[in-house]
Amino acid sequence: MKSILIVDDEEKIREVIVSYLNHERYQVFQAESGTEALRQFKERNIDLVILDLMLPDVSGEEVCQKIRNLSPVPILMLTAKVAEKDRVNGLAIGADDYVVKPFSPRELVARVKALLRRSAENELLAERISFQEGQLMIDSVRNKVYKNGEAINVTPIEYKLLVTFARYPGRTFHRNELLETALGHEYEGDLRVIDQHIKNLRQKIEDNPKQPVYLITVFGFGYKFQGGDV
Repeated sequence: MKSILIVDDEEKIREVIVSYLNHERYQVFQAESGTEALRQFKERNIDLVILDLMLPDVSGEEVCQKIRNLSPVPILMLTAKVAEKDRVNGLAIGADDYVVKPFSPRELVARVKALLRRSAENELLAERISFQEGQLMIDSVRNKVYKNGEAINVTPIEYKLLVTFARYPGRTFHRNELLETALGHEYEGDLRVIDQHIKNLRQKIEDNPKQPVYLITVFGFGYKFQGGDV
């Protein structure tokens, strides 16, 4: 049974989400503040976090960053902020997806299922695959990424994208393909979220993100993975 932590200071919203998730047989925990959320996250084995941005003590953005520093667990943000810059900022600090309030509980459950499914997937045929004489390595058994021998903290969506690229080095992927790979058929949002995830991934795997040797932009189309061979 997958465990989900709901972080929201509005009791009625938590009750609705709990009802729908319990119906899908998820184990659900609740927190009404950022401080309580971080405490529970450290004490429990949480598989996914549903996180409101507007919390009474610690901001949702700060909670997201702290959780991301601890774990690659999927984070689904709830936000009343509809501006593109707010959504992009949420992805930039480590969120995997977002739902704008007011939201459809059924859509929320669909997003949760998609995130958990992608988190569990492991599509690399080899147990380990490396590039640039081991400078970048993907361990598909542990679902970890290493740079120069040290594990780096990537989100489930970043991991999924990197695995997809690594399986087909040199192939150019259109943003639509990457969007479906990363966020699934259920997602109907802005294609530019892929650009933000790529930017985040470059910050982690590239020595110089402004001059990438792995994730290369194919202007007017999408991205390709060079495997470090330039």
